[in-house]
Amino acid sequence: MNDLLTLAVELAAEGAELALRLRRDGLEVGTKSSPVDVVTNADRAVEAHIRARLSTVRPRDGFLGEESDAAESESGLTWVVDPIDGTVNFLYGIPEWACSVAVVEGVDPASWTVHAGAVVNAAAGERFAAARGGGATRNGEPIRAGAPADLATSLVGTGFGYRAEVRAEQGRALQALLPRVRDIRRHGAASLDLCAVACGRLDAYAERGLSPWDFAAGALVATEAGAAVAAGDVREGRRLVAAAAPTIADEFAAAVTQIGL
Repeated sequence: MNDLLTLAVELAAEGAELALRLRRDGLEVGTKSSPVDVVTNADRAVEAHIRARLSTVRPRDGFLGEESDAAESESGLTWVVDPIDGTVNFLYGIPEWACSVAVVEGVDPASWTVHAGAVVNAAAGERFAAARGGGATRNGEPIRAGAPADLATSLVGTGFGYRAEVRAEQGRALQALLPRVRDIRRHGAASLDLCAVACGRLDAYAERGLSPWDFAAGALVATEAGAAVAAGDVREGRRLVAAAAPTIADEFAAAVTQIGL
């Protein structure tokens, strides 16, 4: 387990530093699912670097990344990689993006076992990491989720999809949630939002439409920090990922269901 965690941290750190260097050199920008869903040469280069490293040190493991084809596992373990989570932030120079690396056993995010994960935000100098059963850390120091008294005094994070009709639906749900919480934040990187719950910067987070690489590592960090995390609700192909401090977990889950997020 320690070896897997060490490798996850190394790969995420290497990827984040490579992304920083490529950004300084100038980016090539394209789009994917919509005109606002951007991808850069750095996204692809970082994923290629991590994949090449894994092919050398863990050749029998599978691979699941955002920017390239998946590879089946021979060992039972698969590496789940988001080379740059928060690409729009990365593009605009907002220091809220990360390289996310996790190693999992199983194929379904609702039932897989995440053994280790790392989320590295090189622009902010932060490394979040966790191993199953071993707790979570930020820059090597243990972290714990917060303990808000109730949902009304909780700070909640979320994110938005790339299609206009999805954003309209999410906006209606958040309009119903806003009067019930302290406030809402939208940072633009799911992995970092989950880590924010893990260290008490957010009391809860929920977003529908995430892909496995968006949350695999961050969800483990949040879980190991004591947060309640759920990723089993899939509606019309769009998965809901939610995390909350344990003191408000039930209240937050009920609210998310009621608003139809």
